[in-house]
Amino acid sequence: MYPPCGAGIVAEMEITEFRVSDRGQMALPAEARHRWRLDEGGSVEIADLGDALLIVPAGRGGLRALVGRAVDEAGGYAGLASAVAADEPDLA
Repeated sequence: MYPPCGAGIVAEMEITEFRVSDRGQMALPAEARHRWRLDEGGSVEIADLGDALLIVPAGRGGLRALVGRAVDEAGGYAGLASAVAADEPDLA
């Protein structure tokens, strides 16, 4: 089972800088591979957010499930739009 997604995940998030090779390759840290059960390799999903990339393990709902849970936790799309507008008025 994958770790739960929720508002608290941002507070616990570890940010690390990695080098991307000239062939576009990057290594996931061992801790992340273990946690997401990718020790033997596997697939990930990548969302290009414009100024950031979001990488999640594929399968078990993957990125769509992650986004769906975030929208649900925000009270649906209207709630999410309201929260974004309150936090970032320029995006409203």
